[in-house]
Order: sequence, then structure tokens, then C-alpha cells
Amino acid sequence: MSTKKILIVDDEEAITNLMTLVFSREGYEVKTAENGEQALKIIQKENIHVIITDLNMPEMNGIKLCRAIRKTVPMAMIFAMTGYASLFELAECREAGFDDYFVKPVNIKTLVKTAEDAFEKLNRWKTN
Repeated sequence: MSTKKILIVDDEEAITNLMTLVFSREGYEVKTAENGEQALKIIQKENIHVIITDLNMPEMNGIKLCRAIRKTVPMAMIFAMTGYASLFELAECREAGFDDYFVKPVNIKTLVKTAEDAFEKLNRWKTN
């Protein structure tokens, strides 16, 4: 994977702006979407395999988005973020196919490390 593209999905513009700034500085090509429908359109057009999404969004929540992504890009690495954690939601995230789950506020260094690890894993899978 030569270009490290990452998709950030969140209905809070301040969060997508911050994450775009941080990941861009780390050398990633960052795409953003403010809802699940936009995210799916981007994924259909672009070769993106690392996605970080908010869970609580209007219309299509992060759980539904994850399930939809898994149908079209089964090898994607998908990470959930939420400000409203609960054990039921965590179990639902695992069942939907998320690779990991973070509670806001998330340490941005943790997210950068998570993305690095995801790209390393995807590169291993691609070469094997």
C-alpha cells in the first residue's frame, strides 16, 4: 500500500478538522465524511482500507456503517470512537466487525499508533 489513505467519519467538524491536521502531518492522505452515506460514497470511489468513525451520528450510525463497509471492503480496518460508552455498545461493535473501540476524548497519539499498526497489518496481508 503505497499511499496511506485514511477516512475519518464524524458529524463534529472540529473533530474531523483536528484529525485531518494530525494525520496529514504524519504523512497520511486524509478523507473526511460527516455521515455514513458520505463515507460509503468515498469508499466506493477511493481505495481506502483504514477508517475511524464516530458511533453516534444521525441517520446512519457507526454500527450500520461498519456493517456496510464490511460487505464491500472486508479487509478494511475499522475503528469506532464514541463519547457514550456502554458494555452493550462494545459487544455490538465487536459483532458488527470493528477492529477496535475508543472512548472520547481519545489520545491522538493512540489513534496515530493504531493507524500505523493497521497499515503494517494490511501490508503483511498484501505480501502474503
